[in-house]
Formats: sequence, structure tokens, C-alpha cells
Amino acid sequence: MNIHEKYIKRCIELAQNGLGTTYPNPMVGSVVVHEEKIIGEGWHQKAGEPHAEVNAINSVKDKSLLKKATIYVSLEPCSHFGKTPPCSDLIIEKEIRKVVIGTMDPFAKVAGRGIKKLMDAGCEVNVGILEKECLELNKRFFTFHKKHRPYIILKWAQTQDGFIAPTERDEKRPVWITNKYSGILVHKWRSEEAAILVGTSTAIQDNPSLNVRKWTGNDPVRIVIDKDLKIPKNYALLDGNIKTIVLYNSTENPIEKENLIFRKFDFTENIAEQVCNMLYENETQAVIIEGGTQTIQQFIDANLWDEARIFKGKSSFSTGVAAPILIGKLVSEKMISSDQLKIYKND
Repeated sequence: MNIHEKYIKRCIELAQNGLGTTYPNPMVGSVVVHEEKIIGEGWHQKAGEPHAEVNAINSVKDKSLLKKATIYVSLEPCSHFGKTPPCSDLIIEKEIRKVVIGTMDPFAKVAGRGIKKLMDAGCEVNVGILEKECLELNKRFFTFHKKHRPYIILKWAQTQDGFIAPTERDEKRPVWITNKYSGILVHKWRSEEAAILVGTSTAIQDNPSLNVRKWTGNDPVRIVIDKDLKIPKNYALLDGNIKTIVLYNSTENPIEKENLIFRKFDFTENIAEQVCNMLYENETQAVIIEGGTQTIQQFIDANLWDEARIFKGKSSFSTGVAAPILIGKLVSEKMISSDQLKIYKND
């Protein structure tokens, strides 16, 4: 690992502190280096608050060193006025002459303009350091701006014999296939994403809350597919505690209330595509599809998925609801106590 990679790696580590809090902005980290020593560092913490470069520069105690320093940043410094002033202007103002950037910003208002502004001001700019890692860091942001849809994460748990639910159950609540540690991890994941979606069967059979009660963080927007409005009105998904969007197509005219929105969909058309279009219009950059099999399979069949997180518990059902069928590239595999977790990417 060369010297530039070392400091961009640190930028990525810093940026990850903003996972789940910077939306709709990307996660960005920055360090200021003088004579191979970090003299300032920072990351973007929340939309509307200072960007990573600002926090890094402000953390430098001896500002006279800035003129002799190099600033590293995981993503191209912005060049436009949004909720905060352009970071490229600040770098120029502080007379930092060397800038090292992980990757360009695909956002239309930046997209190379920040780099050009820095170079026009006489800065020495180096771009594309640990670019693959920087792209992975902001996979949600890049997918949204390049593909005009959210980053889609499929998630399910299955038994050793390949079922996600038993044929019959005694009451309307989830049948746990995984252990409590996997359950906590799932709630952590929810806190990191903007939205979460389930289908009618899962909503009725499990009566899920889809919140982050086992973790600290923001609840995702809940989305439920309920074509004929079958979900009982006293169920958790309709309680109005968290913003929830119900996708339906019924002659009934449901009554909206605070945090409960109804959107009419055409169920003769591709549901997965319509969900993606709706979420893009709502500027939602990522969604977890949690079930059940029919709902998840619709996204797989439409090739509208980016990542699949699949747990395998130690139990077996013999019969039941079969798990979705997916072909993807296995990128990681680990044990969560007694559970096996495999993560796939869509090539």
C-alpha cells in the first residue's frame, strides 16, 4: 500500500461513521497531511452540516501548515452551493495546493467540476486512489445517480433444508429461523437504510413492526405491498408510528393519516419496476426487501437487485414456503454464532 492509499484508506474509515445519517448525501471522509503526519481529519456527519473537508480543515490546530499540506478526500470535493458552500472553494481559499481524491462524484452538479475548479486554481490533483473501495463505500449514492433507482438489498433467512416459513403456524408472529445475534444485526442493517419492504403474506403472517428496536438509529420508511388491502387495520405496519407507504389496487378508498400513505399501483405491470420508480421519485437511495419469497423473487426475476444477504439457521422444517432462487456472486461468508451468513452481489 503506497502513501496515497494509506491516507485514502483512512478517509474511507472516517466516512463509514456516517452510515445511515448522511442521506441523501454521500458518505465522505477527509484527512489533512503534513510531512506524512495527519494534522486534521473529519467526515460528513449529516445532510445540511459541514462536509468532510470542512471538518478536516477546521480540526487543524496550526492553520499555517495548510499551505504546505495535502488534503485527502474519498469523494470529489463539491463545486456548487447546496445547503453548504462548495468545498473546492474552501480548499482554494486555504491555499492547499495538493489534493488527492478517491473517486469522482457522479452527482450532476459536481461530476468533475470540483476537480476542474481545483486544477484551474493551480492545485495538483490526483484522482482514482482506492477507487474500487471508494465506489463500494457509496454504492447507494452511485446506484441512485447512475441507474436512477435505489440500491436494492434482498434479505431472508432459510432453514437447512431451504424453507423460509413453515406450512402452518399457531399464531400471527414470526417463526424465528436465526438466533438473537442475527436478529440484532438485521436491526442494525435497517438503521443504515432509507426504506424496507415486505409483501402481503409476510405482513399478515408475521405482523412485523419493521423498526430498529434492537439497535440505536433511524427507522426506515416502511413499504408494504397489499393489493386488496387485506392487512388488518390494527396491525403494526398500519399503526402510524413510522412513515409507511401501502401499495394497493382496490376499489376501496383508504383513509390516509399521519405517517400512513396509500399509493395505487397497476398490478398487471412489473411491480418491482414500479417500486423502483416510486422510490427514485421520492429520492430514496436504498431499500431492503425482506420478504416473503414471492415478493423477493419478483425483484430477482426483474434483475432489480444489487446485494443479497442470506442467513441459514440450524433448524429444518421438512415442508413449508421455499426460499427464493437466486444466482449471484458470493462475496463473503461468515458465522453469526450458530447461523451462516452469505452475501451475494449481482454481477
